[in-house]
Amino acid sequence: MKLDEFTIGQVFETKSLKLTKEDIKRFAGEFDPQYMHLDEKKANQGRFNGIIASGMHTLAISFKLWVEQGIYGDDVIAGTRMNHIKFIKPVYPGDALHVIVEVIDIKAAKSETGILTVLLSTFNDKDEKVLECDLSVLIKR
Repeated sequence: MKLDEFTIGQVFETKSLKLTKEDIKRFAGEFDPQYMHLDEKKANQGRFNGIIASGMHTLAISFKLWVEQGIYGDDVIAGTRMNHIKFIKPVYPGDALHVIVEVIDIKAAKSETGILTVLLSTFNDKDEKVLECDLSVLIKR
């Protein structure tokens, strides 16, 4: 979709993706090697009573699910920023995540492009919000 096809308040919902313990450990091993993501024994004794996904992993999954919807298609040029990232609840192995995406701002930049900002709200399969952030992209008009 091009910038001019979006409207403020428009809402989209993604499919869901279920995380496994292996997914969590693989991502954490490469990008966030902290005990709460990798060491089951230590994580079981900690605040979350078990291994949890990295916030960066949750953010990456949220972005992936949104992009895979194909709403931007080839009209997107580049991401410009992410703001107000909030890790609200931990994500555990077995959680299935989906994202509600709401258009919150539309700005024409040049005659052929503009900035589209969406609010990503990620939920687990219990409908508990686990992450929230806004994402802006440069997109064709």
